[in-house]
Amino acid sequence: MLTVGVLFGGRSGEHDVSLCSAASVVAAMDPSRYNVVAIGIDRDGRWYVQDSPVIVDDRDFGRILKLEKKGNWFVNHFEDGNRLVLFDADSNRKVSVDVVFPAVHGTYCEDGTLQGLLELAMVPYVGADSVGSSIGIDKDVTKRLLRDGGIPVVPWVTIFKDEWDRDTETILNAIKENIPLPLFVKPARTGSSVGVKKVKAHGELAGAIDFAFQYDTKLLIEKGIDAREIECSVLGNNEPMASVPGEVRTRHEFYSYESKYIDPDGAELVIPAAIDDAVSASIRAAAVEGYRILCCGGMARVDFFLDKNTGEYFLNEINTLPGFTSISMYPKLWAHSGLEYPALIDRLIELAIERHRARAGIRTRI
Repeated sequence: MLTVGVLFGGRSGEHDVSLCSAASVVAAMDPSRYNVVAIGIDRDGRWYVQDSPVIVDDRDFGRILKLEKKGNWFVNHFEDGNRLVLFDADSNRKVSVDVVFPAVHGTYCEDGTLQGLLELAMVPYVGADSVGSSIGIDKDVTKRLLRDGGIPVVPWVTIFKDEWDRDTETILNAIKENIPLPLFVKPARTGSSVGVKKVKAHGELAGAIDFAFQYDTKLLIEKGIDAREIECSVLGNNEPMASVPGEVRTRHEFYSYESKYIDPDGAELVIPAAIDDAVSASIRAAAVEGYRILCCGGMARVDFFLDKNTGEYFLNEINTLPGFTSISMYPKLWAHSGLEYPALIDRLIELAIERHRARAGIRTRI
C-alpha cells in the first residue's frame, strides 16, 4: 500500500485555503489503496507530522484539515530510497512517505520552492515540477512566454517596488499613458486574488499599488476587460488533455478572495460554460498549448477572459496547484468530463510516479 503524504498549510497568504483543499483530498482518498499521512506546514515554515488526519468544521471554509503543532520535526533533503523521511527530535519518531500530494497554494508552496526540496530528496510528488511551478506563479513571466508562443494575453505593464519607491510620479504617468481605465493592480506572484484591486479612477491608483506591494515586490498593471471568466482544467504530463470549459459568474465587482472563499453566495460555477462549440474547442486547445509552453505537468487550471464585446479570448493565468475542495472548479470540471474526484486523485498520483520514474533514469555522473 502506498503511503501518501498530504502537505497542507504553508508559509503563504493562502494558508487557510490550503486547509480546506487538504480536507477534501484526505476525505476522498481510498483507505484500501493509500495510507495517508497528513503533514502540516505552519505559517513560519515549520513542518509537523499529524498523529492522524483530523477534519473539523470551520466558519469560513466549511471543513478544514486541523493542523496541530507537536514535535520538533526535521525533513530530509537528500535521496533516501525515494521516500520523504521526517524525523522528530523530541520523540525520536521517524515517518516516511512514498508520494507527496501538495494540497498547498501560493508563496513557498506553489512557486517551485517546495518542489525543489522534493526534487532534491528524489521523491515523487503531484503537480508541476520546480520549473513549471516557478513560471506559473509569476504572472509577468507567464504572460511573456504565452505572448511569444502566440497565445493572446491582456495588455499589461510590470513595476517593481524599488522603482516605485524611487520614482512614483514617473511610474504613475507611464501607467496613465499606457493602460486605460478601468485597470487591475495585481501582485505578480500570489494566487486566490490576494492583493488584487480594481481601479476605476486615477486617484485610486497609488493606494492600490501600495496595497499590492504588501504581498509582492513585483506588480502587474493590467487593462480591465469587460469579460466572462472561463476556466479549463488540464491533466497530464507529456500528453495533457483539457476538460470541458466552465464559467465563473461572480456576484462581486470581480472574482476576489472574498467572492471565492468567504462569501457563500459570492460566485456561481456554470459547467459546462454556455459558449459556442467552436469557441470551446479553441479555448481547450489554447489551454493545452499554454500548459505546454509554461512547462506544466500533472495538473493545472487555466483561466481565460472571454471579451463580451468582441468575442476574443485571452489566457489570463495558470494555476499549477489549483483549489482542490470538492466544490472547486478544477475537480468539478473533471467530474463533468467523466473523471470523478477519487479517480482524479488516483490519476494525479499515477502521473507523479510516472514522471519520477522517467527522471530517475537521468545520469548524474559523467
